Amino acid sequence: MLRLFETMVRIRRFEETAADLFLSGKVKGTAHSYAGQEAIAAGASLNLAAGDYIGSYHRGHGHCIAKGASTDRMMAELLGRSTGYCGGLGGSMHVADLSLNILGANGIVGATMPIGTGAALASKLRGTDAVVVAYFGDGAANQGVFHESLNLAAVWRLPMIFICENNHYALNTAFSETTSVDRIARRASSYGLSGTTIDGNDAVAVYEAVGEAVELARNGGGPSLIEAMTWRWGPHSMRDNLREPRSVEARKSWEERDPIVLMERRLTAEGEVWRDRAQEIRAAVEAEITAAVAFGMASPEPEPDILAAAVYAPHLSHAEPTGRGTRELTYTQALNEALAQEMDRDPSVFLMGEDIAETGGIFQVTKGLVERFGRDRVRDTPISEAGFCGTGVGAAIAGMRPVVEVQIFDFVTQMMDMIVNQAAKYRFMNGGVPQVPLVVRGPQGGGIRLAAQHSQSLEAWFAHVPGLVVVAPSTPFDAKGLLISAIRDNNPVIFLEHKRLYVDGQTAPVPKEAYAIPIGRGDIKRRGSDVTILATQMMVSRALAAAVQLERDGISAEIIDPRTLKPLDEEMILSSVRKTNHLVVVHEGCTGWGFGAEVAALVMEKAFDWLDAPVARVGAPDVPIPFNHKLEASVIPSTDRIVEAARAVLR
Repeated sequence: MLRLFETMVRIRRFEETAADLFLSGKVKGTAHSYAGQEAIAAGASLNLAAGDYIGSYHRGHGHCIAKGASTDRMMAELLGRSTGYCGGLGGSMHVADLSLNILGANGIVGATMPIGTGAALASKLRGTDAVVVAYFGDGAANQGVFHESLNLAAVWRLPMIFICENNHYALNTAFSETTSVDRIARRASSYGLSGTTIDGNDAVAVYEAVGEAVELARNGGGPSLIEAMTWRWGPHSMRDNLREPRSVEARKSWEERDPIVLMERRLTAEGEVWRDRAQEIRAAVEAEITAAVAFGMASPEPEPDILAAAVYAPHLSHAEPTGRGTRELTYTQALNEALAQEMDRDPSVFLMGEDIAETGGIFQVTKGLVERFGRDRVRDTPISEAGFCGTGVGAAIAGMRPVVEVQIFDFVTQMMDMIVNQAAKYRFMNGGVPQVPLVVRGPQGGGIRLAAQHSQSLEAWFAHVPGLVVVAPSTPFDAKGLLISAIRDNNPVIFLEHKRLYVDGQTAPVPKEAYAIPIGRGDIKRRGSDVTILATQMMVSRALAAAVQLERDGISAEIIDPRTLKPLDEEMILSSVRKTNHLVVVHEGCTGWGFGAEVAALVMEKAFDWLDAPVARVGAPDVPIPFNHKLEASVIPSTDRIVEAARAVLR
């Protein structure tokens, strides 16, 4: 009880002090106070070992402190200082410390659940007894990832405890007005889980309930859902000056059940010695928080030169392969071999996706791998893209190397929060230290009559997001070498595979041994002197065919395949343009605001003096991909359109 009391007092004084600093203008932006809910973090964390994980949400100061985070570095982060846990890059909502297995607080409602599920999967795959606690508010229980994560954790019997801190309100809307059940814990039965509602202001009750759930999870019994009923003392955030929706009577009733006062009464009832010890704890905590503020205020602010290095982990250095051999593989076979060789080499590599095990994926890229590596490492998932993609993010943060298959890349829209807000930003938000070695791969593009929702080319979306690597191989040789590099890279990689390259079945020489093509290195597919044609994915073969036609007219075309769209091999492009003085950029996505626009801007900025004509772009018009085969063919750039564009720039 003394330990519980000390943790709760430390959290309360931290939050009260943070609020004072906000009102005085020293804490900027906003912060979300945990005051009033301290019993939950204190009671839960007292059950956890050093190797156990926690994941938090925007109201996460208390969870981090209870797991052992130092108040001085926490305070420095709230003050935006370089000595903070995130070096001033994360702030209140993004405090993390992976050395304590704190996966981090999160500004996206509900996101901690799939990420925590991934850490739990990592624990299970490694064979450790580590458990994971994911904290979330009552509002997050209406997010899709709540249901997806509970279902996935239940199906895979993961060592996971979901703790809902039900403080009865979202920002200002009452729980009773937004939720179809009177208790979140009732939803556990839908997934075959134990669901318990407890008094979240009673630290001992929390300790006992979470202790049972931890024991169950640690012994292979699977996940649990605990709903802790509580009350936040302040508004949603320190910036919230909107209406106060809670009645005076309700506030008074809950404040009479202040978790710290309840515990202090218990200690006093045990005798004078315990009461005196409680006062000593208060005094020691007061001195600690005062020192934490002094530490934060005395710490320097970060300088802008830290920003770029915080976005990406350094790419590994690989020598460009010198030989290609004579053995020929299809594009699909090359990808399959890359996966198999990396799974053989590194036991932390595993695959997740819909129907990828016995089925081998709808395009057969993972065919035969489950028989070789087993269902633990080749995992069929539910049809819940946000859930299993987030699980991949969490597993990567926890040290595994997941490869997540998107069955059709259009479905990546269901994963966007996990890719863009979680995987891409995680390293940066946490001070440029963590690594997220995740590959999200699958088929994009049109040409096989799958219509508008199964045929898009979305590379420009991902290339626009700092923190993501975007790879788009066009040949079997490149597919194998780049997939191996992507799996070994310590950044989240979007790996785009074109459907037509699957189904055309064309073969090319691919070495049997494993090899890695350097990230960010393009390839000159054909040398020429009159015009540079830069093409991506399926357009590379059409650009090569166009070069043959142009050669008949005495026009020498150089064909460049960037292979990696981000980072881009700028020097290869610029060097070619300086030689040919003309550039045509070809991609299958829409021309407007597409990848070609960025290449054109690059050349205009850095090689304008060498251009003898404006850069030409060849892409799709601003329409979705139609179903009819003649209409589809009219939308996707053809060899003839590439030839026409090249002749036009030369005129």
